[in-house]
Amino acid sequence: MKIVVIGATGTIGGAVAGLLATGHEVVPASRRGPVRVDLTDAASIDALFAAVPDVDAVVCCAASGSLSPLDTPSDADYWRGLDGKLVGQVTLARRAAAHLRAGGSVTLTSGRFTAPTPGSTLGHLVNAGLEAFVRAAAPEMPRGIRLNAISPGWVRETCLALGMDGTAGIPAADLARAYADTIEGTAHGHVITP
Repeated sequence: MKIVVIGATGTIGGAVAGLLATGHEVVPASRRGPVRVDLTDAASIDALFAAVPDVDAVVCCAASGSLSPLDTPSDADYWRGLDGKLVGQVTLARRAAAHLRAGGSVTLTSGRFTAPTPGSTLGHLVNAGLEAFVRAAAPEMPRGIRLNAISPGWVRETCLALGMDGTAGIPAADLARAYADTIEGTAHGHVITP
């Protein structure tokens, strides 16, 4: 398969791209690099598919966001957070539906918190919205294209980089396996929590 991995320079995306490259043609895409895409710009997503034709699957591992109290970000910052992870991935799925080969696969990334955490309201909103979109949009995907999302919690490598206990997170390699299984499998309309 020819698979575009968006966010391939990050912790999750790098692990996913590395695993998938063992058996597939992987095209890494990011805001910077040879193949560029900006999820906040629909024209950029269209340009990606024009530059990389005949794609079988696209996976979005691009993550953005941080914890901030409900009343701290400006309205513009709040909407920018929604635009980056939620609206951007919805736009990606909608555009991919017109460009992927029949029977292709779109895998998005939401996320999860085990409990309400101070500063996590935007994250909860984005993740819930993205997961609802996947479940509702899956039956409408054309030409047998499958739509799923992976909902990781903390990633071990990220925990360690932040000086946190690494045992609280899933290793990126284990998480990458969940993405690969979804892309190579038959799941459709699912939110997978590894």
